[in-house]
Amino acid sequence: MPTTATSTKRGRPGYDQQSVLTIAVDVFNRHGYDATSMGILAENLGISKSAIYHHVPSKGELLKLALDHALGGLEAILDQPKAQSGTAEARLEFVLRKTISVLVERLPFVTLLLRLRGNTEIERNAMERRRTFDHKVAALISAARDEGSLRQDIDPRTVTRLLFGTINSIVEWYKPGGSLSPEKLADDVITMAFNGLQVPR
Repeated sequence: MPTTATSTKRGRPGYDQQSVLTIAVDVFNRHGYDATSMGILAENLGISKSAIYHHVPSKGELLKLALDHALGGLEAILDQPKAQSGTAEARLEFVLRKTISVLVERLPFVTLLLRLRGNTEIERNAMERRRTFDHKVAALISAARDEGSLRQDIDPRTVTRLLFGTINSIVEWYKPGGSLSPEKLADDVITMAFNGLQVPR
């Protein structure tokens, strides 16, 4: 979770920057970032608006911290050794599995990222970072297709959109702590994406 060196020393007792951020993200997801005022945040936190400013200088800073947390997790995947070496198919599978893992671990933050509208510079910058991540994954899909690991008869752009659509939809229905573990969720998505739904003959 993003924090600062002084976050535990500032603000009203019982709250630090992390706890303020966690509640703010939940409120942003419920009401929408644009519709969320500092007054609404203060009401949900049970503190005054002025007390929030002990933790962060603005609502925009809360958004930036939240989006950095989501994007930082995704971007770090591509720096891992298994994302950089091996066959394109193996690298693609690793990246997709880790993407699902980050999504589940940081579900409210990734949900906020996926619901951005681009109305502020902070949002537009985050959306550009997300597009860069998506393009790198799309390049892996094309590389796996070129090496013969993926079928040639489906347009790689279609594959990319369907994969991202499937993974991104997880934020709308997945419930952490339920019967479907993050590991089984990743297994199911990977199996369906790479092997389809038909029983092997």
